[in-house]
Amino acid sequence: MISRRDLVAFLGLCGVAAPGLATGFRRIPQRASARVIVDNDFSGDPDGLVALAHQLLTPRTRTVLVTASALDRKLTGSVPAERSAAIGRDIAIELIGRAKIDTPPPVEAGSEHLNLDDPDISAAARAIVREAMRDDALPLYFTCGGPLTNLAAALRLEPRIADRMTVIWIGGGRYPEGGWEYNLAADISAARIVIEESRVPLWQIPQHAYRQMQFSVAELADRLRPISPFGAWLYDRFTTPPSFVDVGGAWPLGDSPTVLLSAISAESSLYIDRPARLIKPDGSYGDPITGRSVRVYETLDARLTFEDFLSLMRLHAAGIS
Repeated sequence: MISRRDLVAFLGLCGVAAPGLATGFRRIPQRASARVIVDNDFSGDPDGLVALAHQLLTPRTRTVLVTASALDRKLTGSVPAERSAAIGRDIAIELIGRAKIDTPPPVEAGSEHLNLDDPDISAAARAIVREAMRDDALPLYFTCGGPLTNLAAALRLEPRIADRMTVIWIGGGRYPEGGWEYNLAADISAARIVIEESRVPLWQIPQHAYRQMQFSVAELADRLRPISPFGAWLYDRFTTPPSFVDVGGAWPLGDSPTVLLSAISAESSLYIDRPARLIKPDGSYGDPITGRSVRVYETLDARLTFEDFLSLMRLHAAGIS
């Protein structure tokens, strides 16, 4: 017997809305409660593309800007190290086009250089400042699933933006000890600018928390790929990992908490307000920073996040937005 989920997916592929989801279908009323800038290293791990697709499809936020950051040059795989931010921008633009977003947000590339004490003022940094300084009734989230390069450059360009946004960042090690973690290690200088030098409100999802967001390889093939041509395109981003990656039974979709916390619900996840700490060269945490606190998430609601994403993808395939 075919399930309703599979029927919706099949009809979506055929361009037909599922019975009961077209004529007379009434949506529970929702409206955007925040603006979001989505920042990520889109030429790297494809979990950032899943998070971008999710953010674009949710009715609870309005994606106003997408910015791409560079990859750590030691871990670029087949991506040209000197163009990883630009390639990430192009991938994000392709995703937005394949999703057929009615009003696509602007997409800008950040600096190709990481770990600069005085970061490059890129097109991405300038765009972040413009959006943050623009008057709008909706509050602004800056969600980041990669290094904090572009935000650090924007803060150097215009420090006042710290009072005009909340940052949700996937990165850093477990408190209080810290340690090596890719998004932090890729640009420690940027993290120091954001955490040590600014007072921008920061919600941090450290490594042990974002690793809770496991999605099995079988689920990707069984539940994401068949939804629509767009779902198949997203799935295909997972099929060519770098040669140094040994794919196990699951693929952590570690950037998806940015959507959970900005657009779905923060109530089923647990956090602790902690004193912010200095960051040492090896990624471990040093002394507390006087007067600076960080909201640190310890547990995340993976079920709510992934089911919301898959349902939005199916509704999107059925022509319901």
